[in-house]
Amino acid sequence: MPRNIEIKARALNWERQSALAHDLSEREPQLLMQEDTFFNVSAGWLKLRIFENSSGELIHYERENRDGPRESRYVRAPINDPQALKTVLTNALGIKGIIRKKRTVLIVGPSRIHLDEVEGLGTFLEIEVVLDSDQSAAVGVGIAEELMAKLEIRKEDLVASAYVDLMETS
Repeated sequence: MPRNIEIKARALNWERQSALAHDLSEREPQLLMQEDTFFNVSAGWLKLRIFENSSGELIHYERENRDGPRESRYVRAPINDPQALKTVLTNALGIKGIIRKKRTVLIVGPSRIHLDEVEGLGTFLEIEVVLDSDQSAAVGVGIAEELMAKLEIRKEDLVASAYVDLMETS
């Protein structure tokens, strides 16, 4: 199962942190409009992500809800008819919540930086350090912490929860 080390943080200085992320990026940014529908499941999170071009992907992931760099294990499957699958999963599992966001994806080495503008929640930065199968989580944590410093992300800005869980508590 693929793994990464990830962090999520509130972007309290959006303009500066966005500029820093763009300066670090090795490629042109990718802008995505995403709708994530989360379903009720007994283990981890299951979301159907629908892109503005009507394509989608089903993603199941498991990780600890805690501040700071943490390991996430995930499986992704491309979906050709996400609306039909959404109906099936809604009927079978029920919807936990829907998150809509504008995401800018930037690539830095083995990492993805996400600049997220989340409807109803505000602005966030995410760092995902993709791990090779033979890499330890400690390697990814080190890379994530280095990027946190470069992006001026403070420990008190870190968020433990998924966006859907934040929406439930706001």
